[in-house]
Amino acid sequence: MVADVEDETGSPAINRRLAPAAREQQIVERAIDHFATYGFAGSTRELAKQIGVTQPLLYRYFPSKEALVDRVYSEIYQWNPEWERLIADRSIPLRERLHSLYHDYAQVILRREWIRTFIFAGLTREGINTRYLDRLRERVFRPVMAELRLSNGFAEPATPEERESDMELIWSLHAGIFYIGMRQWVYGLPVPDDIDAHVGRLVDMFIAGAPTVLLRSSD
Repeated sequence: MVADVEDETGSPAINRRLAPAAREQQIVERAIDHFATYGFAGSTRELAKQIGVTQPLLYRYFPSKEALVDRVYSEIYQWNPEWERLIADRSIPLRERLHSLYHDYAQVILRREWIRTFIFAGLTREGINTRYLDRLRERVFRPVMAELRLSNGFAEPATPEERESDMELIWSLHAGIFYIGMRQWVYGLPVPDDIDAHVGRLVDMFIAGAPTVLLRSSD
């Protein structure tokens, strides 16, 4: 394979001898880095220049900027169906299930490209995060709360208000994990050296505290 060369911007130009599939993947990887750094503003001409390709070459693989953004989105926000199976596996104690779930979940989301792209998408591209958040709500939030209620002897939520309260409880756990990435990749602040241990503490706080809140709200 021939080494990349720099284009007139100083960025490595896409290797013209790459096979089409490899060239397409290289474009995607550089687009991921670009969007995570600068967001989604700008024209396709500017985007092509930043990632080291000509605009016609970019259009050869992606007929529009939207098509490239969709590919970047699917590349970053891959879903792990094992999360759903783990939540439902009652042969494993709930605490162990949640520790395993959120250990893996944190490894997936606490990456520069995941956090920064998600923030930029939420600010500038209405609806681009909706698919992920809807899936998270239906396939993680609701099942986890159902398992938490069951393990503590609580009935399923009977009213819209109770269902909304459940969602807010589990949002607090996810927000705590997400904010680790915000501190590191957005604010440039230090984060715990042992991320796994910190996530485990957040999960334990949720497991210990949420039932108390549920009990009080049922009075």
